[in-house]
Order: sequence, then C-alpha cells, then structure tokens
Amino acid sequence: MRRKGLSLEGRLLAASVALAMLVAAVFVALILAITTLHETTNQEAESKDVTVSALELERLVLDIQNSMQSYVIAGRKSLLAPYASARKALPEKVRQFQREASAEDRAQGQRARVLGEAINAYANYLDALLTFTGEERLAAARDAMKVEAKIEVDDIRSQFVRFHAAEDARAAMRADSASTSAQRAIAFGIAGLAASAVLIILFGLYLARSIARPVRDAAAGAARFAGGDLSTRLKPGGPGEVGELTSSFNEMAERLAQARSELEAQNAQLRESERLKTELVNIVSHELRTPLASVLGFTSVLLTRDFDSETRRHYLGIIDAQARRLSGLIDDFLDVRRIEEGRFELDHELLDMAALLREEALLYSGQSREHQVELDLPDEPLPVRGDPDRLRQVIGNLLSNAIKYSPGGGTVELAAARNGDSVHISVRDEGIGIPETSQSRIFTKFFRGEMATSGISGTGLGLAVSRDIVESHGGRMGFMSAEGEGTTFWVELPKGNGQEGRLPANEPEDS
Repeated sequence: MRRKGLSLEGRLLAASVALAMLVAAVFVALILAITTLHETTNQEAESKDVTVSALELERLVLDIQNSMQSYVIAGRKSLLAPYASARKALPEKVRQFQREASAEDRAQGQRARVLGEAINAYANYLDALLTFTGEERLAAARDAMKVEAKIEVDDIRSQFVRFHAAEDARAAMRADSASTSAQRAIAFGIAGLAASAVLIILFGLYLARSIARPVRDAAAGAARFAGGDLSTRLKPGGPGEVGELTSSFNEMAERLAQARSELEAQNAQLRESERLKTELVNIVSHELRTPLASVLGFTSVLLTRDFDSETRRHYLGIIDAQARRLSGLIDDFLDVRRIEEGRFELDHELLDMAALLREEALLYSGQSREHQVELDLPDEPLPVRGDPDRLRQVIGNLLSNAIKYSPGGGTVELAAARNGDSVHISVRDEGIGIPETSQSRIFTKFFRGEMATSGISGTGLGLAVSRDIVESHGGRMGFMSAEGEGTTFWVELPKGNGQEGRLPANEPEDS
C-alpha cells in the first residue's frame, strides 16, 4: 500500500515559507543589533566630544595663565597677545562645554557648571590684575599670581582632573558597551548570514535529494530499462508524485522482468530440447547403424548362401551380439525417459553384493582376450537392499567402460569392502583416463567429450543412468582419474538389514 503524504507542490511551498520566515527573523534580529550598536556608538561619540571640549577649555585656561605670568614677570605688553586671544574665546567655549556636558549627563553637567564658574571667576581676577601699572603694581601682580591666582588655578585643575576622571569612566563604560554591542551585532550578522547560507544550502540539498535526484534517477533508470536492462530498479520513496512514479516504475519493471525470465526459461528449455533431440538423433543414427548393419548384412548372407554349421553358428552369434547391443541401447533410452518422467521403479530385496560382483566379473572376463578382470572381495557376504537387476546394470556398465576405455588391454580390478554402514565398490582400469576438462560433465546425459572423436562407441547415457540408479538406492557414485593413468569409479551403497530375509548362499568363485 502506498503512503499518502504531501504533494510535491505542497512540500515546495511549505519549505519556501519556512525558509522565508527564518530568513526574515534573522534579518530582524540583525537590524535590532545594528540599531543598538548605532545608539551606543553615538553615545561614545558624544562622550568624546565632551572630552575634547574639556581639553580645549583647559588649554585656554593654561594659555591665559601662561600669558599673564609672562607679562607680570617681563612687563611687556606684547606678551599679552595669547591672553587676549584666549580671553576672547573663553566665554563661548565655557558655554559650549557646559551645554555638551549637561546634554550628556546630569552629574557631569553640574560639574561643568561649577568648573565654568570657577574659570570665569579666575578670568575676571586676571582681568583685574591687568589694571595694575607701574613697577610696584606689577610686583604686587606677581605676588598675586604666585599666591591667589595659583590657588584658583590649582582648584580649576583639580576640578578638570575630577571631570576627566568621571568622563573617562563613562567613556570606558560606553566603549565597553559599544564593543559589546559591536561584537553582538557582528555575531548576529555572521550568525544570520551563516544561518541563511545553511538554510539555502539545506533547501537546495532538499530539492536535489527529494526531487532532482529521484527524477534524475528515474530518467537514468528508464534509459537503462529501455536499453534492455530489465533488472533496473529505482530506490523507493520520494515526495508525493515522485514516490508514486518510482513505485509504478518498479512494479512495471518487476512484471516485465518476470515475463522476460519466464520467456528465457521457456527458450532455454526449447533450446535444450532441440539440442538433446539433435544429439539423440546423431547418437542413435551413429550407434544403431553399426549393429543394425551387422544384423542385416549377416542375415542376408545366411538367407542367400549355404554355409556349414560351424560358420552358420558363428554368424548367428554375431547377429545375436549385435541384436543384444541394440536392445541395450533401447533400454538405456527407455531408462532415461523413465527417470526424467519420474516413473523409475526399483525392487527392494536383500542381496549379497559380493555374489553379484563375482557373477559380473565372470561375465565380462570373457569379453576381451587383452583384458584380465581381477577380484578383491572379502570372504563374508556384503548385504545390501536393492534391485539386483539394476545393480547388475551399474556394475556391468562400469566393467564395460573399463574394458572399452582401455584399448591397449591390461588389468581391470573389481574390489568391494565394508565401509562403516555402507558397502564400498570400486572398478579400476589402466586405460586412457578422463581429461580434466571433461571431468565436471562426465555424468551429464549424452556427454562424451573427446571420446566422441576417439572412435570408441557409446551414447553417453550409461554413467548418467548408473548414477541415478545408485542415488535411487540411497547411495553415492564418483570417480578419480588422471589422463593417461587410468580411472577408478566407486559406488557406495547403504548396508542391508538381514532381518527380513536370508542372503542366498555364496557360490564358489570361478577362476
């Protein structure tokens, strides 16, 4: 079931509104911080203006004092030029100083008024001293400058010191406030810009991750799918319509991939059936032609010509052997069909595998003058439960192959022994061996590998049917081989239980 969520348009609108509100809040906070900084800066500037006015006023007082002292000591009128200039600017400078100090702070304004009155009084006192003429009066003026005027100047200087100390304290406090406000404003500005940048980046990432990338992936997936890659799937999820698009694409791809898999499986079955049919036709035409030609040829000779009983018997033996070979080929084909159709039935009876192996060894020992079949069996019985005819078919096939694939002759060893809860049987030859490239397919139906071109007859069915028979008995079958050094096939069958029957008596082994 698909999850219902906000549509793509709704998500974009909600994200845009959230971003706009957050950016607006950041800028409001930044504006407030800048306003506070501006006010603090103005206060600091006003404090500096008051300090400058105080310093200028103090300079004028010093100019008046120094000029007057020079005059009363030297007695020359020319030395009063600085006095006149400073005395002229002094009243306005006192009023400016008092006005600026009062505007800034009430306490500083009171100090400025007291200081201004003291300065005006000092200036008036000096003006009075200028009325003294003559040597005696100048001497009295010098004494006054040394005593009374000095007292007033020291008081004025003390008041300036106190005023500057108070103003410096206020200026330091305002400077700290201005610095704090500046830092706060800078911090707000940086935080606001950083937050805006982060939000814009996050919004861009959201758009890229939730919309652009799913759409791009969907386009790329559709291109790969159109190019024949039906295994392409899109990552599920995505906002609104994008999620529905990816889900629909995956469902479509799944159906098409399933349909393609079914078609490929059917085509593979058809190709395999066609291959098997072709291979079967080739094998049948090749394997049946030789024995059938022998049967037809010798039958025609016997029908058209008269032979003595010895020759006739020889020819009839050949016809019988080739007919049996035809019958064996047909039985192999029928066994394969029964196994594939699940109609392969077995009898289950208790039998002595040692006796069965002796019979098969005796039967195949006379098939070739170049080969010798040797037995390696224990003295006690080897009971197994199974179908004796089918087990003879397995052992016969292994002995026949051992002889057939040892064209130079040699010894074929048939051995058996108990191995725990099973009976282990092996057939070893000294033949041409199995190439390593063919060993993985040796039990495949109709597979003969390089033997198909070696001139050795066969259908490639014997080993496949034999392994199916062994596995149907609950056993295992395998081999060990090295090219040019011979082959050993082995069979393991579960040991039989003798409670439900008796083993047949062992017959003496024929030498």
